[in-house]
Amino acid sequence: MSPTEPPSSAVRVTVSSFSARVIAAAIILLFLYYAAGVVITLLFSILLAYFLDPAVEFLERLRFPRTLGAMVMVLVLSAVLGAVGYGLWARVADFAADWPKYSSQLQRVAASVQGKIQGIEGQVSQIAPEEGIPTAAAPSPRPSFFQPLILRGIGSLYALFLEVTFMPFLIFFMLAEKRQVWHGTLQLFPVSRRTQIKETLEDVRDVLRDYLAGMTIVTLMVIAASSLFFWALGMEFPILTGIVSGLLNMVPYIGAVLAWLPAFVIALTKWTSIGQFAFIAAVLITIHVLALNLVAPKLVGRRVRLNAVAITISLLFWGWVWGGMGLVLAIPITATLRVICDHTESWKPIGRWLSD
Repeated sequence: MSPTEPPSSAVRVTVSSFSARVIAAAIILLFLYYAAGVVITLLFSILLAYFLDPAVEFLERLRFPRTLGAMVMVLVLSAVLGAVGYGLWARVADFAADWPKYSSQLQRVAASVQGKIQGIEGQVSQIAPEEGIPTAAAPSPRPSFFQPLILRGIGSLYALFLEVTFMPFLIFFMLAEKRQVWHGTLQLFPVSRRTQIKETLEDVRDVLRDYLAGMTIVTLMVIAASSLFFWALGMEFPILTGIVSGLLNMVPYIGAVLAWLPAFVIALTKWTSIGQFAFIAAVLITIHVLALNLVAPKLVGRRVRLNAVAITISLLFWGWVWGGMGLVLAIPITATLRVICDHTESWKPIGRWLSD
């Protein structure tokens, strides 16, 4: 054996260590996938607790006991979400009542598109009949529009139940027992690393707090601008469509395109020209691009500091793991990972790669 050749034991140790990391990563991924309801509830609770903590500290400076201040803020949050949910439910109910009108328009458009596709297939069969292209089979009965949505929603009912029932309690306990939780978390690490962990947790707190506050302001601005635009066009349900557009704005890049769909569905009963739909798409993209590139960087970008490639990969990954909830949580999770990498010496190259 030459002096430069690594001993076989060292090779076995390296392979064993790599295999252990792969197995650990697979176990973590499986846990995140199958325990999605629990993990998503916990992550949203942490985000909202960081968001409400300044208000609780303000009440504490006014001589309110921290427990009472936490209870007040949780009740205020629940009341606001309840009022918003009730308003949305009323508008969604009105939209559902008018759904047959939109459904007929969608079926007419789908039939037109299918007819054009069949015409193209017929032209191809005339050009190359020897290829033996099979004739189109008789169309099978199609499920209703809401059936796939209902089937996809069944899997998230458990997560929704957890969020509605457990999240207020989690937020309250996180706010009321903040100091105990903070101290207990630091006790999990060796004394020599507690200063580093404390700085890391403080930076994570600031990043998540600024991100949630900034995106809330940006989302409200997009909702207002989109609703005003839909109202000016004379479209039905302008506020509901504007709210959907604003919420989709929280998903970078693809949210600006997804915002077209509800607007197009509403506009089907009013317009048929492609130019009019192109105008709606252009205005919505302008609103989202201005919000994400002019307003969001001033409110969010200073702390988050993620490059476009990292954001895109995180959206693909977390969207694949958790669906729509993953798209919403992708940026906070990746920003937290970037902060941890910046405070860990061996992970700093990863943090630099994630940074903008």
